[in-house]
Amino acid sequence: MARLLQAPPKFHSSEWHVANKMQCASTESQKSSSERLVAESRRLVDEIEKTTQKTQSSVNKKIEQRLEEIKFWKQELNNKLEQLVNETEVLLTFKIRLEKALESCKEPLVISQKCLLNRQRRAGTDLVHDEVELELVKEAEVLQGVIALLERTLEQTNEQIRLNRSTKYNLEMDVKDKFTALTIDNYCASLTNNTPDVTYPDKTVKIEGNFVSPEDWLYFSNINVEKADKQRNNSMALRVLIDSILSQAVNDMCKQCEIVNIRFRNRVKEVRDAKHKLETLLAVVMEETASQEMNIVALKKAIADKEGPVKVAQTRLEARNHRPGVELCYDTVQYRLTGEVQEITNNIQRLKDTLALAETELKGLRRRQLSLEEEIQIKADTLYVDEVLCMPMRESVCINNF
Repeated sequence: MARLLQAPPKFHSSEWHVANKMQCASTESQKSSSERLVAESRRLVDEIEKTTQKTQSSVNKKIEQRLEEIKFWKQELNNKLEQLVNETEVLLTFKIRLEKALESCKEPLVISQKCLLNRQRRAGTDLVHDEVELELVKEAEVLQGVIALLERTLEQTNEQIRLNRSTKYNLEMDVKDKFTALTIDNYCASLTNNTPDVTYPDKTVKIEGNFVSPEDWLYFSNINVEKADKQRNNSMALRVLIDSILSQAVNDMCKQCEIVNIRFRNRVKEVRDAKHKLETLLAVVMEETASQEMNIVALKKAIADKEGPVKVAQTRLEARNHRPGVELCYDTVQYRLTGEVQEITNNIQRLKDTLALAETELKGLRRRQLSLEEEIQIKADTLYVDEVLCMPMRESVCINNF
């Protein structure tokens, strides 16, 4: 009975305090963990909200960019279609007056080729691919291109019309597809999170096999545009050969002819100025040659003039070497005579070295004189080719309106 009534064990005060502290610590730890999870949850919600808004904004921007791209290509295709239709209609009216134009292009071409051939007679550094030759080659290429196009125009016209119509069909189909795509993407751009008919369609993310890459899409329309440009340009080339050569191209041919003539005049002036400058330099070189020849004569004379003093000094040394006994003393006279011989010998050597340099310089001047004389003759020959052979012949070129 006494055991049943025994009181429960009692704790010490220190154990009571420890238990309270553990309860507080556990509570604080649990509270901190909960607070961190709440904060992390809020951060995650904010992050995902921002990411979703950013992604949707990016998609909206991509749709707008895509719309602009489709509009651009649709407009580009429409422009090419309109240009091609107009060009085809105009091309049907051009099939005449070709033979006279073709015949009139032959004489300027012959003269241009003769000028190029004559200028091959230039020599040395004057055989240069200068502006005159560049413009002559350009003139010949222009004339040859016109002639070649004229010869092909009649047989190309019907084929070009057929190609224009085929390209026109491809453009119309592409424009139709662009209109459909533009309608669909406009609908997509109008959708928002609050749009009533937005749903979760099945398999929308799956990319089917009939999708094409943006590069292929761009390539397809670009090819159509390039084909349209190519066919339109070919058609325009035919009209240029039939019409522009008869009207506008006449001005271009005259302009090119005048450019060549101006280049000829400028080149003649340039060569004449160069020849005059070379002649001036030749006079300077000849004057310098004469001056160098006089310098060589003076150096040779100076060397000859030193033979007397060196002989006197060496004779004195030889004579004093025969003094007897103690009289054979290396006195100040002997010291000074030895220095005099060395000094005169060194000076003679310096003069000889200078003479060698002067003679080398004289040879260089004479070579320069020969080079200048040769170059002056080359310039004279060039002036003859350009001023006498080519320019008078070009004065006979006559380009008339057809």
